[in-house]
Amino acid sequence: MPTSKDVARLAGVSQSTVSYVMSGRRPISEKTRKRVEAAMAQLAFQPNAGARALASRRSQVIGLAIPFVPDLHMGSIMEFISVIAATARQSDYDILLVTDDEGPQGLERVVGQQLVDGLIIMQVEGDDARVPVIRNLPVPSVLIGIPEKHDGLECIDADFELAGAMCVEELAQLGHESVILVDWQDSVVRRHVNYVKRFHRGVDKAAAAVGLKVIHAPGRTTIAAMEKAVTKALEQTNGIPAFIAPEAANQDLLVEALHNLGLVLGEDASVVVNCSDRIAERQRTPLTTIGFEPDEVSRRAVHRIVRDLTDPTSRPHEALELIRPVLKRRKSTIRPRNKR
Repeated sequence: MPTSKDVARLAGVSQSTVSYVMSGRRPISEKTRKRVEAAMAQLAFQPNAGARALASRRSQVIGLAIPFVPDLHMGSIMEFISVIAATARQSDYDILLVTDDEGPQGLERVVGQQLVDGLIIMQVEGDDARVPVIRNLPVPSVLIGIPEKHDGLECIDADFELAGAMCVEELAQLGHESVILVDWQDSVVRRHVNYVKRFHRGVDKAAAAVGLKVIHAPGRTTIAAMEKAVTKALEQTNGIPAFIAPEAANQDLLVEALHNLGLVLGEDASVVVNCSDRIAERQRTPLTTIGFEPDEVSRRAVHRIVRDLTDPTSRPHEALELIRPVLKRRKSTIRPRNKR
């Protein structure tokens, strides 16, 4: 593998001159710079990341801030992380995970030490303590999620309100007169992430428009607790029940609870859940899903931060982008017999 010493020998300059061309720390004549660059090209020399960072004053690293809170559904989070990392590499950026061990001060540290050029913020709460810090940082940030006060911020998320409405409209068109909304688990609700509120708003608005009753069942972390919550909700319904489970962590629990209660999906109950196509299609009854498009949200977040870094003049003062969810019909939903 060629070194800077080989480049210097071929270009007929000192090794320090090669270093100055790469770092930009000292002025080098145009003629000498071109001779060094030509030698680099001839030798297929690739300066290391540190040298490139010195030359560009950039780290070529994007910080990905994720608070790893208890009961966080890691399967869902990994969908975001893997796509964010792959998309960043396509633009020659690496990803540095910034966890919540230091709180908001961790963001100040990685920016202050020039470890990252910009930030993507995940798991945004309604009153997120990181937001005031982000507003004062000298690097661009893109939020996956929407805080209550998002003026002046770049935010991107799935359109959870539309997702809630789509679920209700689908079940209403099948002929159901009520739906059981299996809520997010308590740990998520307590964090006041506003996608929960937005989904509820979509459900309630659509239900009011079509005259459909909404029954709330709390999310649970065990099959036994889920069975108890489902049984209580079923006491308030007539005919074939319909369930909406927007949190991926509840999907397996709900399916197993219904099975234990003797209800066959697509025959004795309609179910719409949020999970990946792979998981939905490998169930004993393939599941109808409402997808929040984590891959598209992740790609769009990276494209935004890279645009802000490569062309700062195009950076908007603020922006809010909502990605349309996708409903995919499979065999877990059914038209009630008296509605055929």
